[in-house]
Amino acid sequence: MAGYNLEAIEAAPLKEDLDIVIPTIRSLDFLEQWKPFLKHYHLIIVQDGDPSINIQVPEGYDYELYNRNDINRILGPRAGCISYKDGGCRCFGFMVSKKKYIYTIDDDCFVAKDPSGKEINVIAQHIKNLETPSTPHYFNTLYDPFRDGTDFVRGYPFSLREGVTTAISHGLWLNIPDYDAPTQLVKPRERNIRYVDAVMTIPKGVLYPMCGMNLAFNRELIGPAMYFGLMGEGQPISRYDDMWAGWAAKVVCDHLGFGVKTGLPYLWHSKASNPFVNLKKEHKGLHWQEDMVPFFQNLRLSKESDTAAKCYMELSKMTKEKLTEVDPYFEKLADAMVAWIEAWEELNPSVVDGKDVKAK
Repeated sequence: MAGYNLEAIEAAPLKEDLDIVIPTIRSLDFLEQWKPFLKHYHLIIVQDGDPSINIQVPEGYDYELYNRNDINRILGPRAGCISYKDGGCRCFGFMVSKKKYIYTIDDDCFVAKDPSGKEINVIAQHIKNLETPSTPHYFNTLYDPFRDGTDFVRGYPFSLREGVTTAISHGLWLNIPDYDAPTQLVKPRERNIRYVDAVMTIPKGVLYPMCGMNLAFNRELIGPAMYFGLMGEGQPISRYDDMWAGWAAKVVCDHLGFGVKTGLPYLWHSKASNPFVNLKKEHKGLHWQEDMVPFFQNLRLSKESDTAAKCYMELSKMTKEKLTEVDPYFEKLADAMVAWIEAWEELNPSVVDGKDVKAK
């Protein structure tokens, strides 16, 4: 653990380096409880649905609020790549941010407590996860060796102990678990009461179901790959926005040599969504995931794709070539992926030797 001062990381708020992105259709009263932990950070609120609704934000927060009219104005003809009436609209906030890190949270999530009764500072733990290395090439049976009180176990190759840069920190939830509609219907009263005090790296080559309700990532490294797809109203699928982003971003992280962690921190997920409504939104995805997951498991990106944006452009072509045979929707999704990268680069030009670098 030499070289990593975890106490300093926890003490440093990094408020100049992190934006908090919140998608919502309602006033954000839930932020009152979060004030001790979030009030020092800049919020980017993405209002979904009817832009004429007045969203109320508790006093004391520094924030920007964007609605659909703003998205249309800023992105112009590419605005269609941002989902409507779907939590995937949050990725617009990722695009307009200028910070190194993003933390995104849903508006039905509250501060959780650890087994000792202490309130959990989700930002501090996500920062720890992101600012210490991941170990995707060899599994450590004591999980994250960069946490206090642990290390690499006997038999762990010294050549791999430096680890790799962490790009994604995936947090979890107490109370309402993130289940799909069929599982909700079978287990309507099930609650997650298990607090597992662990952080672990997801191994290279292994996919996972990423949930967007408690998620942090390094925007500079992986931002262009954090596209939450084209979902919601007008599309045949919803509630797979974060799944798509998670699969794509993990493949890109593996290709570029970055790591993904999951586990701590926990928050309190307060409200179960309607399983019958969810089933209507998910039913195609429940079938399509049996093709989408193998697609991501088997694809290989080229050496020329050496940035997240280039990787995502290549991925858009593969999506059109391989998944359109599953359903014509995927051709529309692939076009939206291209529009997303074009819009990202227009708002976030990369400069190398004084020249803009575009992903082609």
